[in-house]
Amino acid sequence: MLRLTAADEADLSVISAQMQDALMKRAELVFDARRRRFALVANRFAWDDAAQRQRRRAGLHFDDVRAVRVHGLGSADGGAILSLLAITFEGAEAPAGRITLHFAAGIQIRLEVDAINATLADLGGVWAAAAVPDHQV
Repeated sequence: MLRLTAADEADLSVISAQMQDALMKRAELVFDARRRRFALVANRFAWDDAAQRQRRRAGLHFDDVRAVRVHGLGSADGGAILSLLAITFEGAEAPAGRITLHFAAGIQIRLEVDAINATLADLGGVWAAAAVPDHQV
């Protein structure tokens, strides 16, 4: 079972690599403004053990989030399936900045953060993946 935390851009790139090709429903994305936490639950492809060709249920949350902006996705479509491509960080005044979750079809979710503070954890469900994701350029 994978559990990773990120406190800087290098750590975040490791989480991004593990979450590449994760699938989730729009309804599984939540921003708790009072707790300043953006969280999601997804079915991630287990890149840490790709030979096993598995997907695993995983939770990812970001703390110290001031604001969330969504581009390219209507809030009414809670059943839409999103495919995560990458997670990036752009610094503003250190350590604050913007974390962007990049999804297929040009969808982006931008998190304005005071600092990088993320945790990824497998939640227990494991099943065979129908195929290994392929990104030929």
